[in-house]
Amino acid sequence: MAGCNPQVETETDFWTALQSHCGKAYAGELVSDDAADSDFVGADMVMHVRECSDERIAIPFHVRQRGGEWDRSRTWLITRTENGFRLKHDHRHEDGEPDAVTMYGGDSAAPGTSRTQDFPVDAESVAMFEREGLTASVTNVWSVEVDPAGAQKPVFAYQLRRYESEGAPEDRQFRVEFDLANPVEAPPPPWGAEE
Repeated sequence: MAGCNPQVETETDFWTALQSHCGKAYAGELVSDDAADSDFVGADMVMHVRECSDERIAIPFHVRQRGGEWDRSRTWLITRTENGFRLKHDHRHEDGEPDAVTMYGGDSAAPGTSRTQDFPVDAESVAMFEREGLTASVTNVWSVEVDPAGAQKPVFAYQLRRYESEGAPEDRQFRVEFDLANPVEAPPPPWGAEE
């Protein structure tokens, strides 16, 4: 078809897939088995596609801690850019103040697919990680998947990975998946957000 741009179509499809869940919340679980994530094993988790516009989608990630209290400190922010998408992590304290390590992430790596986008760490985040003594994170790649191909059930997945072969001190993988077939009650706002 004349004038078609497959990359633009792919990006439009990914954004449409995300927006199809606007206003909905879903329960999830840790599916990776890295020892560093022992606090997440068996924990209740909810993601909420809380805020949607043509340019930005905000997805708070709520985790029930071992003591029963909910940690509402994390929000994934996905925005459109001229060349794809940007993922940032908004980390807040319970009083709403930003954490010392916040707004890190990166821009989507081409080509991506209509269901999965990878986000290699950007220079701004590398500088922050180095400043805060988190040098293991300077090769991070995050992924967001929406109804990924081959999934037996519709899921939203968030993943962090880094590999020794790519310069990390050791391999690292964190992956959570949320069941998109069964919406749950929307949680309270994340820390620092308006009601």
